Amino acid sequence: MSKKSKHELENNKLNKRLRHAVGDAINDFNMIEEGDKIMVCLSGGKDSYALLDILRQLQASAPVDFELIAVNLDQKQPGFPEHVLPEYLESIGVPYKIVEEDTYSVVKRVIEEGKTTCSLCSRLRRGVLYRVAKELGCTKIALGHHRDDILQTLFLNMFYGGKLKAMPPKLVSDNGEHIVIRPLAYVKEKDLERYAESKQFPIIPCNLCGSQPNLQRQVIKEMLQDWDKRFPGRIESMFSAMQNVVPSHLADTELFDFASLQRGQKLKYGGDLAFDRETVPQRFSDGLEDDSSEIRVEMPTPKKIINILANKPKG
Repeated sequence: MSKKSKHELENNKLNKRLRHAVGDAINDFNMIEEGDKIMVCLSGGKDSYALLDILRQLQASAPVDFELIAVNLDQKQPGFPEHVLPEYLESIGVPYKIVEEDTYSVVKRVIEEGKTTCSLCSRLRRGVLYRVAKELGCTKIALGHHRDDILQTLFLNMFYGGKLKAMPPKLVSDNGEHIVIRPLAYVKEKDLERYAESKQFPIIPCNLCGSQPNLQRQVIKEMLQDWDKRFPGRIESMFSAMQNVVPSHLADTELFDFASLQRGQKLKYGGDLAFDRETVPQRFSDGLEDDSSEIRVEMPTPKKIINILANKPKG
């Protein structure tokens, strides 16, 4: 197989993987319904380009009919190449609207030099997009946040906000008038980077926030990337944890009625245990066994733990 053919094969596999991931997210959260008019927020970054591209592919084969309209907010950042997005969208035949709002000047006027602008910029941008979605008669607003964005937000809220909170794949907007969806919720950022490169999207860098050093989100991102390299599978496990929440084993009195607990009460997820029983992949260095084989590691019962501690030699 030639180098070109191998490259094309890898790109086809990547495209198929992304389509499946987006399709699964759409199905799991019922993101798109018959007759929907979806506003795809296009920033000019790799994520939103990929979002629009994959949604167009699914639109051609989906069992339901839905419309797409790409919307870009021109925030009047100095040097912003205004021609790039209209030329790209016209070349692929996608309906679009460019909204011009000078939020850049507002952010620069309000935020002190050296301070992070992301929070205010995001709020201003989101408010404009809500308004435009209503004007266009859109039923859904699609954002390009991916799996890594969602996990980063989870850790940001834990570390700095004191909350177990992330960005859900689907939610009602702040003003209650729209449904916000994130079809890339199951997609890895590194796959989006490869996809953008293979598709040669005309990327537009953000000079307002992307150039700021030492952002908290960037620190969290680097932490997760380091974990992903050193502990393969940890990122996947953490994202799975977001889909397997056990209120009775946390400490939120609004989610679980701790005050009314009684002895002998049957709980959905069982009683008190230090850890869940673990499933650990069994790997053999000789390569004779497949990595998918597993061994069950049974955690000792509380009674066994007590006996172990009681019989432990002193000293």
